[in-house]
Amino acid sequence: MATVDPLLDDAALAAALGDLPSWSMRDGALHRELSFRDFATAFAFMTELAAVAERLDHHPDWCNSWNRVTVDVLSHAAAGVTERGVALAAAADEIATRHL
Repeated sequence: MATVDPLLDDAALAAALGDLPSWSMRDGALHRELSFRDFATAFAFMTELAAVAERLDHHPDWCNSWNRVTVDVLSHAAAGVTERGVALAAAADEIATRHL
């Protein structure tokens, strides 16, 4: 049986959001909306982030419409935000800086 990552407590979640100023909490998940110059750039961002998600074994809920990507990060198993979720959000920020 797989181990479920522990949820971040309120203080840890507040600290994580302090380090992730482009993110907010929405419906129990870390949430960010990004706009790129075109579809190809949005897709390139998603492709890079998908590789990180696979490596972390932590996959975002996301949506793409032309140049826009909406990303929600939470652990479905833990029903909230965990350290791996914060790591994925931080990776998304780093990847986005190369594409925005």
